[in-house]
This record gives sequence, structure tokens and C-alpha cells, in this order.
Amino acid sequence: MALFYRTESDAQIPKAETPSTGTPRRFRKTGVVAAAAAVVLALSACGGGAAPQSDGGPVELRFSWWGSDKRAQLTQKAIAAFEAENPNIKIKPEYGDWSGYWDKLATQVAANDAPDIIQMDEKYITEYSSRGALLDLSKYEIDTAKLDEAALNAGKGEKGLTGIAAGINAATILANPAVFKAAGVELPDDKTWTWEDFGRISAEITEKSPKGTYGSAAYGTDEASLGVWLRQNGKTLYTSDGKMGFEPSDIADWWAFLKQLSEKKAVPSASEVVEAEAAPLDQSGLATGKNGLAFWWSNQLPALEKAVGSELQILRFPSTTGKAADAKLWYKASQFWSASSRTKHPVETAKFINFLTNNTKAGEALLADRGVYPNSDVRAAIEPKLTPADIKVVQFIDQIKDELGDAPAPPPKGAGAIQEIVKRYTSEVLFNRLSTDEAGKKALDEMKSAIS
Repeated sequence: MALFYRTESDAQIPKAETPSTGTPRRFRKTGVVAAAAAVVLALSACGGGAAPQSDGGPVELRFSWWGSDKRAQLTQKAIAAFEAENPNIKIKPEYGDWSGYWDKLATQVAANDAPDIIQMDEKYITEYSSRGALLDLSKYEIDTAKLDEAALNAGKGEKGLTGIAAGINAATILANPAVFKAAGVELPDDKTWTWEDFGRISAEITEKSPKGTYGSAAYGTDEASLGVWLRQNGKTLYTSDGKMGFEPSDIADWWAFLKQLSEKKAVPSASEVVEAEAAPLDQSGLATGKNGLAFWWSNQLPALEKAVGSELQILRFPSTTGKAADAKLWYKASQFWSASSRTKHPVETAKFINFLTNNTKAGEALLADRGVYPNSDVRAAIEPKLTPADIKVVQFIDQIKDELGDAPAPPPKGAGAIQEIVKRYTSEVLFNRLSTDEAGKKALDEMKSAIS
């Protein structure tokens, strides 16, 4: 049951924009760990949310986000729609790629120069909010009645509601039907398949395909995949009180399954895994027809279908029991709208976030770029404007609604380092430099140290 993901955050950044990571790339979080460390040292300078008041005069708000050129274009349309309704409020955009975003933000926060509106990631929202850097949005007029409860709760913590979901997605397995057809293998029934089925099907595709084509991609070594494995086996990645929620043997079993898949040639070899790690989305195994299956977040489907040039199929995860509900999936907030606790214009800042969250004009501009729209009314209103691929994602999100497990605990402070730890020890295991048990003990010790 080894699952690996490319994180949604990177899925929006083309290779040309990010030398060290990319949207359609497997992430190398260069700069991010450094940013998190800087936050720990610097955020104590922040805090003390501004009073909820406004003088009604002209206001300029700075708005920062990461993402591709396409995301920038769509977001600019939303800004224009807001400014048309609110002529006294001007939005100044500040955006860039993922690789430099967090270093820049940490520096800005430390210098008390943070943007008013901040696109925030799940991995770092606790880091920033716990140090008082983010505004408690529950004190302002932001309507959350139409938001998915789990996605809304993901933005809540000890410091209040410090993030409003900008989009929701779910962990999925994407299948390339053309690869299955060429191998003469039937697509699985994703409501009943097990991990044993997954391994068997993947190995069969490899066996019946030309050399270099594998039944499944060899993973993105993202900690989200570990979280899915743990949930299906009664454990969690993190606990509600901010600790690691598993033992060394749990992650050792996860790596043991990956080794089994590798030995059966169901997935690429260790060296091929390393090579694939740096590939942009349009050169991934799924996009080039070299993999029949691959693990991606649901909102990455449209970009992948464009790269493939044909339709892909979204599949639920296998489970240990063959029951869809036992896959223990959940709705993930793809990103959050957050605000600086030092903003001089909290009322206007909240007004803009409320617009992004609840206004149909914002939805018509942003569409599904950041995932499925979390406001159910806006989602329904914009569906006719979505592409067929985006509609497919929305339908999948709706289909699994009654099968979801409990929302996982949010990542604690220091969690930004976990993915790099997982990735590094996965490589050690695949190249047989460490046994799965040795890797499990060393990796968990490092993880505990990172969040302590």
C-alpha cells in the first residue's frame, strides 16, 4: 500500500518558472525548509491583530500568491472584478513561483512588511498562525456557510480561523486507458479494488508492455502518500496535539510494500525513480504513456490530460478491504486565503477574501485553477464555464462525498521539513542503503526533531 504524491502546490508551476521545482513537477522543496526555519526565529516579532475598523477612504492592499502564468492571469481577472465593485480598494498583486515564495514571505514577515492577503499552504499555516503572523478571520464579515466543513476546519487552529480554503481536492489515482488497452489489461473497478489488485494489475501491465513502460508510476515521495497509508492502517501522520501519529514499524511496512512493487517490476527501478523525480508534468510517465497508473491530486487532472492529448480516468484509491469507504480519503484544502495580522486594513482585507470565497464573479474568473470551488453555490454557478476535464474533477469530488474519512489533523509547526525527510529515506530504501526498519527508526527520529 505505498502511495506517493506530487503535491498540489507544485502542480501549478511550469518547469521554466522554477529551476528547483515545478507544477507539474515532483517537488524539491528548496528554500522552503530555510523559510520555515526563518519563520521560527522571526515570527515572534509579529502578532496582535488589528482592530476591525475602517475609515472608508481609498485603500491599497497587497496580495501575494504562487503559481503559473495562467494562475496569474485568472487571478488578475478576479482582482479586476473586485475592484469594479469596490472602487476605493486597489489590489496590488505580488506573485512568483513556489521555490522562492516561502523564503520571500518569511523575510517579509520578519521585517513587518507582509502582504495584506497571503495565499497560504497547509504545510505552513500552523507555523505562521501559531506565531501570531496571521489574522483571525472569524472576527470579520466572511460568510462560511456554503463551505465544506472539513475544508473550513483545516484553516482553524489555536489562533482562530487563519485560513479560508481557496479550493478543495482529493488524493486520486489517475489511469491512462491507452496504456491499459495496449497491454490488454482491463481497468479496475475502483469501488472494489484492493492493494493486492493494484500490485497485480501494475505488474501485469509491465509484463505485457514494451520495455520502459510500467504499470504504475514510481511515486513522488510526498508525505501525503504516507498519510493515506497510515489512515488505512489505523494510524495518522500527525496527532491533534501536534505530534507524529505512528511508529517506525508503520513507515517500515509502507516502504516494504514499495520494495515489493519494485521487485515485481510493477513500478520503475530506483534509478528511474530518481530520474523521474525531476521531470515536469508533461514529461511524467503518465503523460508520456510510460505508466498506466499514477498518484496525483484531483485538480492536476486537466493539466495532465492536456499533456497526454487524450482522456484520463480518475480512480478511487484501493483499500485493504475492497470497500471504497475504507480508502479513508478526505477533502484537502488545496491552498488558503490568509491575511497578515499586521495589516492596516483588516476590514478591507476581509472584504476581498469574502469576495474570493463567495462571489460568483470571482468564481467565473478563477474557475478550477486552485481546485474545486469550496463554495457549493459558486461551484454550481460556474460549472457551465468549466472545461470537460474540470467538470470530471468536480463530479469525482461529489461522488466520493459519502465515502470520506475524518479530516486529518493539520500539520504542526516544523512540518515543512517532513517531505524532504520522507523523500531522502525512500531513496535510501530503494537503493538498498538502509533496511526498511533502519530507515523507519532514523526517519521518525528526524521527523520528531523537526516538529519539536
